Amino acid sequence: MALVGLGVTGGIGAYKAVEVARELQKRGHDVVAMMTRTALKFVGEVTFEAITRRRVITDQFAAGANADIEHISIATDISLLLVAPATANIIGKFAHGIADDFLSSLYLATRAPVLMAPAMNTNMLEHAAVRENIAALAARGVRFVEPGAGYLACGWIGKGRLAEPHEIANAADELLRPKGSLLGRLVVVTAGPTYEDIDVVRYIGNRSSGRMGYAVAAEAAKRGARVVLVSGPTHLDPPPSVEMIRVRSASQMREAVLRVSDDADVIVMAAAVADYTPDGGAVGAKIEKAEGPLEMRLVRTPDILAELGRRRGEAARPVLVGFAAESGDPVDRGRDKLRRKKIDLIVANDITRPDSGFDSESNAATLIDHDGDEVFPHGPKTELALRIVDRAERMLERSKVGEQSA
Repeated sequence: MALVGLGVTGGIGAYKAVEVARELQKRGHDVVAMMTRTALKFVGEVTFEAITRRRVITDQFAAGANADIEHISIATDISLLLVAPATANIIGKFAHGIADDFLSSLYLATRAPVLMAPAMNTNMLEHAAVRENIAALAARGVRFVEPGAGYLACGWIGKGRLAEPHEIANAADELLRPKGSLLGRLVVVTAGPTYEDIDVVRYIGNRSSGRMGYAVAAEAAKRGARVVLVSGPTHLDPPPSVEMIRVRSASQMREAVLRVSDDADVIVMAAAVADYTPDGGAVGAKIEKAEGPLEMRLVRTPDILAELGRRRGEAARPVLVGFAAESGDPVDRGRDKLRRKKIDLIVANDITRPDSGFDSESNAATLIDHDGDEVFPHGPKTELALRIVDRAERMLERSKVGEQSA
C-alpha cells in the first residue's frame, strides 16, 4: 500500500522495531529501515534486511550511496517517516533542525507525515527540555505514540518503555489510510517510452525516463485516488500505492489504457509513445549486417490520446490530459493538439532546454486548457505534477457540477 521509512535509533527498544516492521508488512506496507550508529549496538542491520528485503541505510556517506543524494530520493518516495524507538537525542535533533546523520537529514528533506514512538528513562521523558522538544515537534504536525509504563531497561518502573509494536503499526496505518480530495476516484496515468521492435535485438525508442508520469501517479495516489500506472520500459521503482501495468510497445499501451479507461475519472497521457513502428512488426530473427543501406518501411502507431477524445465524445468524463513535447516553442503546437484531439489540458514543454525534459529531475512547461495558459517556468517534476493534478481536479469538479445540473 505505502512505503514507510522506519528510523531506528539507539535504545533497548530497537529490537522491538523488527516486530514493528513485520506488523507494517502485515498491513500491506513496504518498509525501508534506517539505523543510526548507536542503533547498531543493539540490533544488527542484517536482521532488518532479512525482514524488509531492502538494503538498510546506516551511513549518510557510505561509498556509492550518494549518487542520487539518497536522503533526498527516499524523502520523496516514502509516504510516512516512522521513528521507533525515538530517543531523547533524535527528538532534540528533529526539534532543532540538526542534520548530522542520515535520519536527521531525511527528516528535514521529507514532506511525508512523521510519527515518533519515544522510548527512554522516566526522568528523561519528564525533563523540561524533552517535553519542550516534543511540544515543538507536535506544533509542527509530528504525531507521537505514547510510551508505555512498566519495567524499564535501567531497572526503574515507570513511563518510558516503547509502545507495543501493534500499537505503533496501528498508528502508522491510521496516518497512511487514504484520505484526500481524490478519494474514490480512478486516475489512469501513462509514463515512459514505448519500444517498437525491429528484430529480436533492435528497437525504435526514445529518451523518455518516465519521471514525469511517475510523479503524476504518485501525486494522485497521495490524494487518495486509485491510480493505475501504465508504464513503458523504465528503470524507475513503482510509486507507492499504485497499480502497475508494464508494457513495451505502443499497441500494448493502447490495449492496456483502453482496458481501464471506461471507469476512469482522469487520464493523464504522460508517456512518450513512439509515433512509428516497423510495417508488419518485428522480424523473428536478428537482421544480419550486409553491404549497402538497410531499407525499412515505418507506419504510424495508434494515437491513443486522440482515440480517447473520440470515445469520450460530448461526455464530461474522463478528464483528458496530454503532453506536447516539442523542439522549440511548444505552445502553438500544444493549443493545436488540444483542439484537434478534443481533450481538456495540454502540458507543453520544450525538450531542447538543457535544464529540463527527458531524464531530468526538473521541467519547464506551459499548462494549456480552453480557458487559458499557466506557465510553469522551471522546477522539480514533482512540483509540476502537483500543478497538473490540481488542474485536472478542478476540471473534474466542474464536470461533476455540470452532470448534476444536466
